[in-house]
Amino acid sequence: MANALPATLSALRKSEFTPARLARSVKDELRENLIARLRAVARDKSPLFPGIVGYEDTVVPQIVNAVLSRHNFILLGLRGQAKSRILRALTTLLDPQTPYVAGSEIRDNPYAPISKFSRDLIAKMGDDTPIAWLTPDDRYVEKLATPDVTVADLVGDIDPIKAARSNQDLGSELTMHYGLLPRANRGIFAINEIPDLAAKIQVALFNIMQEGDVQIKGYPVRLPLDVALVFSANPEDYTARGKIVTPLKDRIGSEIRTHYPEDIEEGIAITAQEAWTARNHASLEIPHYIRQIIEQIAFHAREDKKVDKRSGVSQRLPISTMELVVSNAERRALLHGESLVVPRVGDIYSALPGITGKIELEYEGEMRGADTVIREIIRSSIATVFDQHFGDANTQQIEQWFNLGGTVQLNDSQPAASSLTELQQIQGLFEKLTPLKITSKSSPETTVSAAEFLLEGMYAHKRISRAEERVFSAVEKKQRVQDAANYAERMREREQEELTARNRTRRGFN
Repeated sequence: MANALPATLSALRKSEFTPARLARSVKDELRENLIARLRAVARDKSPLFPGIVGYEDTVVPQIVNAVLSRHNFILLGLRGQAKSRILRALTTLLDPQTPYVAGSEIRDNPYAPISKFSRDLIAKMGDDTPIAWLTPDDRYVEKLATPDVTVADLVGDIDPIKAARSNQDLGSELTMHYGLLPRANRGIFAINEIPDLAAKIQVALFNIMQEGDVQIKGYPVRLPLDVALVFSANPEDYTARGKIVTPLKDRIGSEIRTHYPEDIEEGIAITAQEAWTARNHASLEIPHYIRQIIEQIAFHAREDKKVDKRSGVSQRLPISTMELVVSNAERRALLHGESLVVPRVGDIYSALPGITGKIELEYEGEMRGADTVIREIIRSSIATVFDQHFGDANTQQIEQWFNLGGTVQLNDSQPAASSLTELQQIQGLFEKLTPLKITSKSSPETTVSAAEFLLEGMYAHKRISRAEERVFSAVEKKQRVQDAANYAERMREREQEELTARNRTRRGFN
């Protein structure tokens, strides 16, 4: 707005903020602004909710339908699925500025106040009643549901201290202490993890969702609040008996399920957006295969039988892993005075502390140990990404070099120059790096990172061996024999399963 915002009721009446405009409910306001935004999106091809990646064709259309229907809605999803971010993004559908009676705890509409404080103030001051202004962020109130939340926290209660200080009778409306719901009047009220609320607290939400009002304990007063209610929950808790009362579920207009990224590239986009990688003292170059491996770790963990599916594997896992990987590469560059920071596969193993805290294990995983399970997941992720870049590449020349007794030691603190000298011993290694666009002009940091990825991929496929000290060598004969025996055993088991299936089929026809 070019002009200053009105500061009194008289000035407000002369402005564009007419009684008709302010008479809109919050849900009508969200709906009208969404319609305008959808038209702009169709015209400019811009995202409806900037920063929300991977939900364009799944979750976002359902949110749009819920807002257009003026529904209260709930987002159901495992941890790390951007539920809170989506709810906070709803503020972008609110008006840039909204007037209210200055001093009102429940942000009264100046033209239709519902609290005694505002009614008395307007009766006393008339056109000179002071007006204050709310931004969209001011109109968003969020509460994390915990078992200790009370009705007084959400709705309100008697405040004897306020009564004593203002010399008011306890029966006066002016002695009320308003809870979060009344204070969210004319805005959006979000409750995260709603099943954690006690049943009697959930019951307290019935009135506001159906009749649009709350009644403060101990007062014969009705507050017709104007609030858009949105919730989030874990599906496991939401559907469990006794976790959420049925009448409350019935009053929620739309149930929208969120999800993890559907493919690796979506996950990479989210991690690139969220991870803090802007280190200002050195140039940073993150190879795409490093991004793929980090993202693949989360995908593999979500499918691993040793990981608890009910808990989920948060998208925060690849985000924090990426930050730790970059930090380890940054530490190496600082120690050796390198101007270019290039993460390596070895840096991913250094990020174990950022992964172990984000994965809940099943009994089998607990028995094997978190570090062991995560190392297996990292190794399988490397193998998957290796196949995407190298496919069925012939690495026999490299294997032969190791079989003739060659060994190479690489560690995450080794400078690029000395690592490159070590790697130059391996016959045929650098010729195999062409899929990663490595040439003779590539920097030592980039070349070492690519070569280490190739060796780690070969180790993941058991073509070569690697000790914990990150010494690469030939696979021992005993290990090769054992691997062959394991493979033969798996083949026999598969043949037996197929034979059993065929016999069952025959019996079914007979």
